[in-house]
Amino acid sequence: MEEKSGGEIRELLGRLRLPGLIERFPPRIIWAVFVFVNGFVTCAILASMAMAWKTTFIFPSLGPTAFMVFFNPASAESSPRNAILGHAIGSLCGYGALWVTGLVDAAPATVSGVHDPRIVAAAVSLATTGAFMILFGVVHPPAAATTVIISLGIITAPVHLLIIELAVVVLAIQAIVVNRVAGVDYPVWARRVSP
Repeated sequence: MEEKSGGEIRELLGRLRLPGLIERFPPRIIWAVFVFVNGFVTCAILASMAMAWKTTFIFPSLGPTAFMVFFNPASAESSPRNAILGHAIGSLCGYGALWVTGLVDAAPATVSGVHDPRIVAAAVSLATTGAFMILFGVVHPPAAATTVIISLGIITAPVHLLIIELAVVVLAIQAIVVNRVAGVDYPVWARRVSP
């Protein structure tokens, strides 16, 4: 069997990376497979962590975040900075809205129904999350879902809010590793701005 030189191995690996695959195969199919595999892996990792530690490592707005970081990794909204800080803002605004409306210890809207304080909490959380993400330059649309999940009382324990943030960090690390290995120019923290 013939040994491959370092250059041949690099060339082979280069062709197996996402840009090389997209040049040889239909881009839509390649992106669909890439998103499928990484969406599956993301949910498997975080659901396994949730099962092992019996806590909220997986939550609804993590799905759109995973989709963004693997489908559109070049957008600023998909950067680790925006994902991590956006969800942090969403969590803080959601919890703040619960506190302002006196709903911190209330049953979730799925149990007690929607009433005036819950409407105010949801509206305040979404409005403040959007405003703060824009003010701080960390727009990440899935964080708007996180804040509504919290303001509806579905996840409210402060320790669970920290776990939500930890789950986003785990996803961001996975996105950095996977996108870099696949040859996608994905930032370690924030999207580089061209001069």
